[in-house]
Amino acid sequence: MKKILIVLTLFVIGSFNIANAQSGILAGNVIDGDYNNEPLAFANILVKGTTTGTTSDFDGKYQLDLEAGTYTILFSFVGYETKEISGVVINAGQVTNLDITLASNALDEIVITTSVKRNTESAALALQKKSATLLDAMSAQTIKASGAGNLASAVKTVPGVSVEGGKYVYVRGLGDRYTKSTLNGVDIPGLDPDRNTIQMDIFPTNILDNIVVVKSAAAEYPADFTGGVVDIITKDFPTKFEASVSLGGGFNPSMHGKSNYLIGSGSETDFWGYDNGTRSRPIHRYQEIPGTFDNRLLLNTLTSRFDSELRAQEETSKPNFDFGFTLGDQFAIGDNKLGYMALFSYKNSTTFYENRVDGAYAFDFLDKSNNELQASRLSNGREGINNILLNGLIGLTFKTQLSKYKVNLLHIQNGESTGGFFNQSVAGAVAGSGFEPITKDAITYTERSVTNLLINGDHTFGAKNDWNFEWKLSPTFSKVHDKDHKITPLQRFDDGRYQITPSFATFPIRIWRFLQEENWATKFDFNKKYELGGRPAKLKFGGGYTYKFRDFSIDDWTFQNNEPIENGDPNNFLASDNLWNRDNENGTALISTDIFNAGDAYEGEQNISSTYISNEFNISEKLKTIVGLRAEIFTSYYTGRNNSSNEDFLRAKIIDKHDLFPSANLIFAATDAVNIRGSYYRTTARPSFKESSYSQIYDPITDRLFIGNIDVVPTYVNNFDLRYERFGEAGQMFAVSGFYKKFKDPIEKSFFASAPTQLTVANLGDANVYGAEVEFRQNLGFITEDLTNLKFSINASYTQSELTMSEGEYTSRVANARTGQNIYRERDMQGQAPYLINTSLNYTNDELGLQTGLFFNVQGRTLEVVGLGGVPDVYTNPFESLNFTLNKAFGEKKRSSIDFKVSNILGAEKESVFEAYNAEDKIFSLRQPGTEFSLGYTFKF
Repeated sequence: MKKILIVLTLFVIGSFNIANAQSGILAGNVIDGDYNNEPLAFANILVKGTTTGTTSDFDGKYQLDLEAGTYTILFSFVGYETKEISGVVINAGQVTNLDITLASNALDEIVITTSVKRNTESAALALQKKSATLLDAMSAQTIKASGAGNLASAVKTVPGVSVEGGKYVYVRGLGDRYTKSTLNGVDIPGLDPDRNTIQMDIFPTNILDNIVVVKSAAAEYPADFTGGVVDIITKDFPTKFEASVSLGGGFNPSMHGKSNYLIGSGSETDFWGYDNGTRSRPIHRYQEIPGTFDNRLLLNTLTSRFDSELRAQEETSKPNFDFGFTLGDQFAIGDNKLGYMALFSYKNSTTFYENRVDGAYAFDFLDKSNNELQASRLSNGREGINNILLNGLIGLTFKTQLSKYKVNLLHIQNGESTGGFFNQSVAGAVAGSGFEPITKDAITYTERSVTNLLINGDHTFGAKNDWNFEWKLSPTFSKVHDKDHKITPLQRFDDGRYQITPSFATFPIRIWRFLQEENWATKFDFNKKYELGGRPAKLKFGGGYTYKFRDFSIDDWTFQNNEPIENGDPNNFLASDNLWNRDNENGTALISTDIFNAGDAYEGEQNISSTYISNEFNISEKLKTIVGLRAEIFTSYYTGRNNSSNEDFLRAKIIDKHDLFPSANLIFAATDAVNIRGSYYRTTARPSFKESSYSQIYDPITDRLFIGNIDVVPTYVNNFDLRYERFGEAGQMFAVSGFYKKFKDPIEKSFFASAPTQLTVANLGDANVYGAEVEFRQNLGFITEDLTNLKFSINASYTQSELTMSEGEYTSRVANARTGQNIYRERDMQGQAPYLINTSLNYTNDELGLQTGLFFNVQGRTLEVVGLGGVPDVYTNPFESLNFTLNKAFGEKKRSSIDFKVSNILGAEKESVFEAYNAEDKIFSLRQPGTEFSLGYTFKF
């Protein structure tokens, strides 16, 4: 903490260097209107009536130091129009941003006499308008206007985009399997390596330039996406010294200030998101456990090594809080520039569910005329969660007139402690038979981290600087360590006794799980600008290689005790006077048959090699086409054991695919403001390491078991899109889209037949998905000029999914049909939402430094888990999210700002239910997040 304070102090001292500045900076981007709004290198920028000027660099960026005053600026380039911008105001010590788009010479000169300042929302819409692919862009200005403090809160306002759990992005209602996230164009794994997207809430918005959501593919994009690619684009470096510090806090009346909050004791470093070794395994995984009559002294010694705290402590839950800083600057080195960007953020959040509900239900096997579902396991209790999230990013950029070199280092550290107490009811051998009451104490800790390095070079060359070459190398190292998960179930008898009964409640267990993964990604891209038929065209080609390796293992030990546990308090279970010994042969002891299970461990390798070529050209003045072909070779290897057959696999090749992915995009510019787009592209979705294995991963709280399926195969999708879009002034626009997707072998999460607590994945049939999207952004100035700063926006999508079941699933459903129920071959596709609505009403007044808005988001009832055999389907009910944000900047230069937010104003619950024919819905999971009020303060130096 002292080091952080020292660094912050240095930032403050450094800020005084610019306090007395009498000059300001004019900076921005010169955009090539003929080449999809790409940067226009070496354009001329001149102060009219003087010889003061500069040129844009190969990245299209320019910067000009000027004395405070009002100027007229000329922008020109050979063969392009000249633009004259009058009334450009330069303030001392401030940066005036001005982006300009130049197009080929239609007129000799265009004169704009009004004062112009940068409108980055319009720039983002211009990117959409000229893009070769169907995309939605969200500018830094739009993000700021939304009041969002992190990327997850901001991106959910993009059409067709929803955010699951406040972290993971879904595009067009498709699960994260079909949505890919990239950071500055490079694949980056997240804190959950089994997801295709990184946690979006880890990125503070003040480091972002843009968020781009690509919805139709081109050959240069990776093939493993179907819904879309979310590209997070960070700032290179600021035009002058910038630093900021921020502090914030949040209070949720449903969760904070509660004296019955549960949490386990931890290590001294838990505050920083990692365990210092306190939770390390007390016994080596290959340590032989003696029986009670083999080596009594050793058995007692090994048992006593385990920490005896098995019940979470009650304490008062604390509010959420966060802090962070950002820093950036640039320096001139001769004719070159060196810039840096750094950030650190810390979040400490507390979640408390006083009524966490989980259930497992099945059909009545004995009476098909009984439609009501039969419970096999019910759970209700309290759960406390303390989540620590740190992230640090350091970036260096060196820019010459023809090249740019960038190095980014990102580290994310996450620690999650939980404590819980649950009252459960477990059915007998037949679902619906008599229930036995169980108490279950749980203390868990998970440590996660991701470290990513990006090394990037971008070069312009050729006689006319018409060639561009970009290369990237990006290794990522991630880990997920579950450390000493303590689960103690006890059966509660009518006479008040609490005792271990493994037939109903399983044995008490301690679990350690270790996942290590490395990801090496390389990518190179060439593009060449040229003319075809007298019109601008571009040739692109390149390729890449990605290598992934994962090592996963599980250690667990179980205990037995034949005596009642006093007062049902599990802390008595491992007390020294309750351990097994010669005088207490019913005491607590490790179970001797428990050893490391090789069947639950695995190693996996994946190799993805890719090449592509595409050509972008104009068929006519108004009709542009982009055609491309991508080739990918995907191989996956598995090392592990099949416990069922005792068969061992040593780097066995389980998937070997050589695929071609064609794409074609057509854009018809009906007018200067209207585009009509059409596209076709082929994509894929691949199983994760965990899914494509024999591993069995147990959730000790819900007693749900995930079982891998080594026979699952990749999904292939043919995609078609059609879109009409009209762009207006000041960020106004209207768009309507239609899409169709044909899935072959979609990978779906399902139950095992007649096992409501066992989950797996499988290819359950082919599917069709079709839908429509509409987006509308309009300020209300047409009503009265006083409402010009008030903007209404809505985007909505409607989707129909239809999966044709495999023969196995169809036969299973017919065999378990209720009396009078008709079973059809088609059903909903797992993970596909039927509708999605995002709408907002926000007010922005730059002069007052005020931005405020009301945002609403809802996603339709979605098939979460496919029911098989005697287990019904599980659906996620709609979660109606209504949020309010307000940001107010203060001071002459608006360096101070306050953020106020109210999240989940409606107090909506997150609920998933079992759904069956003519039966009452039964809870699969229920969480009540409550309403949170948060307040933050930011100071910019």
